[in-house]
Amino acid sequence: MSSPELTPSEAAHRAARAGLDLPPERHAAVAATAEHIQSVVAVLRELDFGDTPPGAAYRAEAEHLDAGERPDAAV
Repeated sequence: MSSPELTPSEAAHRAARAGLDLPPERHAAVAATAEHIQSVVAVLRELDFGDTPPGAAYRAEAEHLDAGERPDAAV
């Protein structure tokens, strides 16, 4: 199910409802960015993770690291 395209005026309306003062020259850019984010989220929602446990179930343990390697959360 796809949602209707977010227009610049609708982006401005939503920003105002959220208490954000959005200058008119930013309306189109914000609408385009929101559309892109929605398209990425739509793809992620279609993924089947099956039996993959949530990230909170993962435990990084030092025994799984190579000698001298330090744990690093950066990807």
